[in-house]
Amino acid sequence: MSSEEVAVHVESVSKRYEMYETPRDRMKQFVLPRLRRALGMFEREYFKEFWALRDVSFDVKRGESVGILGRNGSGKSTLLQIVTGTLAPTLGRAVVKGRVAALLELGSGFNPEFTGRENVYLNAALLGFSREEIDRKFDTIAAFADIGNHLDQPVKTYSSGMLVRLAFAVQVQVEPDILIVDEALAVGDALFQKRCFQRIEKLVSDGMSLLFVSHDQESIRTLTNRCLLLSNGSQRDWGPSSNVVLHYRRLLHDEEAAYFSSLTEMLKSEAAADAGEEPVVETPLAAATAMSGSDRLAFGDGGVHIVSVTIRNADDETTSVFYPGDRLRIKVVCESQISTRKLSVGVRIRNKEGVKLYSWGTLNQDMQRMAESSSAEKFWDRTISKGERFEVVLECDCNLGVNLYEVQASVSYEDTPDYLAQRMLHWVDEAAFFQVLMKNDEYFFGGALDLRMKAHW
Repeated sequence: MSSEEVAVHVESVSKRYEMYETPRDRMKQFVLPRLRRALGMFEREYFKEFWALRDVSFDVKRGESVGILGRNGSGKSTLLQIVTGTLAPTLGRAVVKGRVAALLELGSGFNPEFTGRENVYLNAALLGFSREEIDRKFDTIAAFADIGNHLDQPVKTYSSGMLVRLAFAVQVQVEPDILIVDEALAVGDALFQKRCFQRIEKLVSDGMSLLFVSHDQESIRTLTNRCLLLSNGSQRDWGPSSNVVLHYRRLLHDEEAAYFSSLTEMLKSEAAADAGEEPVVETPLAAATAMSGSDRLAFGDGGVHIVSVTIRNADDETTSVFYPGDRLRIKVVCESQISTRKLSVGVRIRNKEGVKLYSWGTLNQDMQRMAESSSAEKFWDRTISKGERFEVVLECDCNLGVNLYEVQASVSYEDTPDYLAQRMLHWVDEAAFFQVLMKNDEYFFGGALDLRMKAHW
């Protein structure tokens, strides 16, 4: 890749902070090491090191959208501050080519005493625009922000939603070479977010580079081409967004499983202390076997695993092509290495653009039956024996538009029948695929799905 194609170059970036237990230690660190060096004595440090980032490297090409994923405290905001130049790295370097616009902390760059109008001119001037250029763009900025008469009120009186509206309007209307967004859009309403994403997509198509931080995995998957995964300040993955999002979900699952394991051990200890003995706490996962780490498209605690997922038609024949109105049947075959109840088998359907169109499982049906006080059988109540192989068929009318669709499948343990206490036993990405075509001369509609509209007059 030539240097002209690279908008952001991050090379072996690390950031260290010095953490002092008391203000006295900070003063000691400022004075004593120099004095010890002058006297030829062994140097001593009066702080503890905290590395917010360690050896992070990646490139963002011109016109490329890059996502950054990671839990709170993983180093995402620190990295963005280094890229924008508001923070210097301890090691490594970050090179940025072009005008950078950044939405980092909410309201950053605004003077709270200034009006919205005054802050527009201030921010645009900081980005290198003359007053005449700002005058030409001002009406467009004000229209996009859409905060009405509040534009001439002090920013300190704004709500968080109004702040992000104005900040985003300024940053995108000045058409930066590189736009950096750090979760700021999360406070906007749904309609404003839609307008923001549309504007971002247009800017990217026009050659702008995007660095986008969000906890919304679907936004990362659909809005960005490549993604960086950070964990505890270290770079865990870098590659196509769909692959990195799966890695992130697997990482979250592993951390959650570790937490529940420690919680179980604590309950065991407490029970033993109360009873004066060593009781065995039986859980549905007590006999779970670890999943193979070689399956890059799957994760889970194990114990029950998905054997196969097949797409079938109304005649129960395996097929991969459907037309609107056809019956779609997804058959999920599972095998259990444990005896358990409280399971749910589900699927998620995504189109080739990565947009999640639908997710549903046996627990959804069980919850509806419980709400209706129905006597119908509930899968959640079913006892699965050790070594048992069972199948679940999820079916519906195919009301989807023309596209290629991916099916993700899962089997989970649900301690309560409401998805609020879930343990994922096996999740499989790309479990199956199918295609929807259209017979234009018989039945036609446009869009992602068929709403089965009717016309009356």
